[in-house]
Amino acid sequence: MTDSKIIAIDFDGTIAEDAYPKVGRAKMFAFETMKKLQEDGHRLILWTYRHGQTLDEAVEFCRDNGIEFYAVNNSFAGEQFDPEKASRKLNADYFIDDRNLGGFPGWGEIYRIITEGIEFDLETHGTRKETKKKGWFGF
Repeated sequence: MTDSKIIAIDFDGTIAEDAYPKVGRAKMFAFETMKKLQEDGHRLILWTYRHGQTLDEAVEFCRDNGIEFYAVNNSFAGEQFDPEKASRKLNADYFIDDRNLGGFPGWGEIYRIITEGIEFDLETHGTRKETKKKGWFGF
């Protein structure tokens, strides 16, 4: 198993087809992949522009499809956001969003990126390169 990560995931265009303010159809393999990531020990955060009723609808859609998030629009469960004491930026190891540089690679590729240590090489326009964990001295 890979090390446990915190993964922030957008809703519209990533978990569900973009139909904002409505909830679109589930993206292919979105829920299967998120369930597998949770089984692997990763913590998932719903990270979305939605708020109020539209946020409640997104959370309920995910719950109906078997996903309970570690946190919603916060870095950890139960966090009360105070702009005087905290940054709006979430603390996460990965951010999954359909508006990433290079676009949305698909849920199968996302799972491989997280579990196999694959990264995109922007110099070769999104082709994958395998990353090797560095040892203690950086080699």
